[in-house]
Amino acid sequence: MQEALLNFCKWLENTPWALFIGRSLWAYPVVQTIHFTGLSLWVGTIVLTDLRFLGVAGRRQPAGPFAQQLVPWTWTGLGVAVVGGSLLFSASASGFFRNPAFQIKFLLLLVGIAYHYIVQRKAPKWGASEAVPAVAKLATFTELALWICVITAAVEIPNH
Repeated sequence: MQEALLNFCKWLENTPWALFIGRSLWAYPVVQTIHFTGLSLWVGTIVLTDLRFLGVAGRRQPAGPFAQQLVPWTWTGLGVAVVGGSLLFSASASGFFRNPAFQIKFLLLLVGIAYHYIVQRKAPKWGASEAVPAVAKLATFTELALWICVITAAVEIPNH
C-alpha cells in the first residue's frame, strides 16, 4: 500500500500543474498565500465559534446563532485551504509523504475536520440558550486544542 501511495506521489509531482508550481519563482508563494488565506478563514471562524461557546467572545448573541452565521465562511475557508494545500502537496508530494510532521498534520487534520463537523451539528442545540452546557465547553475546548496541534505539526514540516 505504501509503495502504491509513493508511486502516486511521484506521478503527481510530474503533472503539469505540479511542475509549474515547483519550478516557477512566483507560483509556489502565490499558492501558499491562497492556502494560508483559506486556513485563516477556516481556523479563524472555528476559533471564534469555540471562544463564543467558552464565553470568551461574542457574548451579545447566543452561541448557536453566532456559530450558524459563520458556517458558510468556515466551509469556504476549508475549500480554499484544501485546493491550495493540494496544489502545494503536488509540487513535492514524495517529500511530504515521507515527512513525519506532515503525516501527523494530515492525520490530525482529518480528525479535526470530522470533529468540527460533529461539533457544528451540535452547536444549535448547545447554543440555544444563554447558559452553554458544560459538554459544549469541553467539546469546543478540545477542538481548540486539536487545531493548535494541527498548526504545531504544520509548523514542524520544514524541520523534518
